[in-house]
Amino acid sequence: MTTNARLRALVELADTGSVRAAAQRLVVTEASVSAAISALAAEVGVPLLDRDGRGVRLTAAGRRYVHYARRILGLHEEALAAARSEADPEHGTLRLAAVTTAGEHLLPTLLASFRAEYPAVVLGLEVAPRGAVWPKLAYHEVDLVVAGRPPDDGPMWVRAVRPNSLVVVGSPELAATFDPAAATWLLREPESGIRATTTALLSALEVDPPRLTLGSHGAVVAAAVAGLGVTLVSLPAVHGHLESGALVQLAVPGTPLRRPWHVVSQPAPTATTELFVRHLLAHGELGWRAPGSPGAPGDPAEDSPAATAART
Repeated sequence: MTTNARLRALVELADTGSVRAAAQRLVVTEASVSAAISALAAEVGVPLLDRDGRGVRLTAAGRRYVHYARRILGLHEEALAAARSEADPEHGTLRLAAVTTAGEHLLPTLLASFRAEYPAVVLGLEVAPRGAVWPKLAYHEVDLVVAGRPPDDGPMWVRAVRPNSLVVVGSPELAATFDPAAATWLLREPESGIRATTTALLSALEVDPPRLTLGSHGAVVAAAVAGLGVTLVSLPAVHGHLESGALVQLAVPGTPLRRPWHVVSQPAPTATTELFVRHLLAHGELGWRAPGSPGAPGDPAEDSPAATAART
């Protein structure tokens, strides 16, 4: 088994929590996974796994090693893509990740536009909460991330920005009696950036209303339409509901929040990544601008007290 295969076995075990689940993901035997990790441990010189009842768990050394394993695997994939795309960017590979709202409402149009001009580029897209997409870029598992403001730590390069506003919406029936302190607020999953922004907004308002957590952007919007509560959401994501009257925008101090979208790459992007960035900046109808250029949105951290407390 190659070193990469052994590293992949360790990463899958860390992600799934068991040898059996890791083997199922990799479509190999449990014995192969165990042997791979034993070989890694022998090479490192310290145990990477401990027995935990009938299962196993990573040791402190194992947990530390997994971080490097992810980066090594990501860099290897990136290196292959970079070498191949350098010779012919229009036949390269592009790995993207996006937060849920961007993945559902921004990426389809953007990818369709890019695919129309560069049909031979192999595109991959992962859609996940904020807490999952930024580590993928840090581990070199993706080439570009489309999300809100990037974290302050880590070498990242903001390539393009696009305006975005967050507003509070609810059903027309709730509008007449709406009180931010009494209404039920519909929240996204724990790793969602917009959930953190909502919590920060409520804190800035000094209110502690009832909350209801749902598992996705779509579920939150559907619940708002059904009258279960109100929610903070990207304005373009509910444009159709507002036009039809299924939802109405509610007045809340501190909103709308200006929270621009960002396209972010590694500091040394592949040639195919550069091709994609040039495409989205060249097509003004897509709404993206280079950071600092005329018409580009500014830093959302300057928008309000709530915006300084959380980032989408």
